[in-house]
Amino acid sequence: MMMLPAMLSQFFLSCSSIPGHHVRARVYDVSEFVRTNTVVAHVADNILSTRNPEITISKLKVRFILMQPDCYIIGKSVACAMATQKVGAAEFEIVTEKVHLVCSPADLLDHAKQFNDFLGACPGAFAGLRRLWLRNMRFGELDIPNILSTCKLLESLRLSHCDSGMNSLLQLEHAQLTELEVDYGRFEIVELTCLPKLQRVSYRRWFYSEKDPLYFGFVPQLSKLRLSKSGSLSTRTIVLSQLLGNVPSISDLHLDFESEKNWVLPESPKLLRPVLSKLQHVILDNLPEGCDLAWTMFILEAAPSLKEMCITVWDHWCSMLMRDKEFRERNGYCEKADVEWKPHAPDFKHKNLVKLTIYGFQPDDIFVGFISCVMEHAVNMAEISLHDRKVCLCCGDLDPKVKCASRFPQNADERKKIIEELGISLPAMVHFLS
Repeated sequence: MMMLPAMLSQFFLSCSSIPGHHVRARVYDVSEFVRTNTVVAHVADNILSTRNPEITISKLKVRFILMQPDCYIIGKSVACAMATQKVGAAEFEIVTEKVHLVCSPADLLDHAKQFNDFLGACPGAFAGLRRLWLRNMRFGELDIPNILSTCKLLESLRLSHCDSGMNSLLQLEHAQLTELEVDYGRFEIVELTCLPKLQRVSYRRWFYSEKDPLYFGFVPQLSKLRLSKSGSLSTRTIVLSQLLGNVPSISDLHLDFESEKNWVLPESPKLLRPVLSKLQHVILDNLPEGCDLAWTMFILEAAPSLKEMCITVWDHWCSMLMRDKEFRERNGYCEKADVEWKPHAPDFKHKNLVKLTIYGFQPDDIFVGFISCVMEHAVNMAEISLHDRKVCLCCGDLDPKVKCASRFPQNADERKKIIEELGISLPAMVHFLS
């Protein structure tokens, strides 16, 4: 049994229930996490220092808290292993002692300083990293470029609650980076200046800016884009033809509206087709309940290669700002309004869409009318999957007076009636999944 760590090729060392890993965590036993973090540091050191250099470590992931001396022990152990052994995919997930909900601006600056000192003390560990996830840091203007220049092999970078100050600029250049995730950044704009291997980008909850949140420079391989934000009065409308003007290679597009207002402008196919010509999969997540879905057809009009379309309709009360009614009203969160859309070619035919998936289906005019509209234009549709509302353990049992109960068809007669209303001649193509 004692020989087992020396024989394994993959290692995942982690502090359990790290502070800050759950967004709602506010209070925790610091002494317990300190002890656990120390254990992780010494286990990592023992395993890596006693392994046979001839046995390749195919995957090494270490999740730890940014605190001395533990992080230095981890960093130097990993650096030594990289220098003396074959180490494949190495990954650091670094969190801070304070969670973001209680971090002051001074805390964010201090976390960044701690990390920069760590980076400077253990450059060998970072030089071989393939994935890096940082949280709760406010960097100087040159810090992130320095991180990228040190992490020469980095393929995936995730920044959560990291920035360089309010309305700051983040410019990224890297030869190997294939994946970028930014969560809750206070950047005015993230410029993807030169990332020749970048394939996937996710930007969640950017802050208000008069500019688009992303600028795409040289990103010839970018194919997957995910944007997530709750729309309000201050949210800038995204014009996809402008945002994606330099990236006509998007094949997968995921837009998450977080159960609030639409922040994407429905555009004419003439403007959009040049940037959506290669789009094959689109996900429209968390559209607000009770609003017309017809406006989403503008994507179908502009994306002739589209194969699959997935829509989720859900008032997810956990992620919505429901407690402060006045705040919602003042910032325009309460305004549920249908988006105006009319087909530019009423009789257009789409030949490649074969699958439509809807979560949150209800047997009303909104959903039935939308599906009928899609069927009218998608002449080769092969599968329609209809799911009941998604269930959240935290908000799934709301008072019926507050939230209407689901009317998802449960029996054969109810489902047969829906199929008849849709006018579908092949009932087998419709799947009801509660």
